[in-house]
Amino acid sequence: MGTVHVIEHPLVQHKLTMMRRKDASTNSFRRLANEISALMTYEVLRDIPMQEIDVETPLESTTGKVIDGKKLVFVSILRAGTGILDGMLTIVPGARVGHIGLYRDPKTLGAVEYYFKMPGDLQERDVVVIDPMLATGNSAVAAVERLKECGPKSIKFVCLLTCPEGVAALHKAHPDVPIYTAAVDRQLDEHGYILPGIGDAGDRLFGTK
Repeated sequence: MGTVHVIEHPLVQHKLTMMRRKDASTNSFRRLANEISALMTYEVLRDIPMQEIDVETPLESTTGKVIDGKKLVFVSILRAGTGILDGMLTIVPGARVGHIGLYRDPKTLGAVEYYFKMPGDLQERDVVVIDPMLATGNSAVAAVERLKECGPKSIKFVCLLTCPEGVAALHKAHPDVPIYTAAVDRQLDEHGYILPGIGDAGDRLFGTK
């Protein structure tokens, strides 16, 4: 069975609660998404590889540890993934960015791909797939399946919110991919929305219906 990391830091939980409010404005929702994703990035990258380099301080020579941001790829599942991408890039501005365009077939709830653009040499890179919601899991499963064809060094999945059904779907298809989330909510409704949830993350981020 795969791993689920629930990030329970008080600041993360506070901002998620503010996002849940139905009267949160588009501006407020977008800002909170940016802030919470930046905070979550600290935990998601806790085990990122480091290397030592020589450094000249104002007083003497020493060595220090750095990450190689260029070896890291944030893969945004369009369109909602864009809403948490900027927050993560504020923490690791050197990261490369890939995009996967998927939409949910309203009848089957299955994922249909319409766009795929990745940095080169993915075999040498660690990939973090991002999408605000892991609901039915169909988009996440399809995205990871497609990425595995490129053979990256590792894959993690990051979402603000998920539910038991989404976790089970992703872990059944890809038990090697850990999930990082701020909360595991109760269940899905008959339309594939998470309950109690935050509504449609894409619509709330971009002010659409």
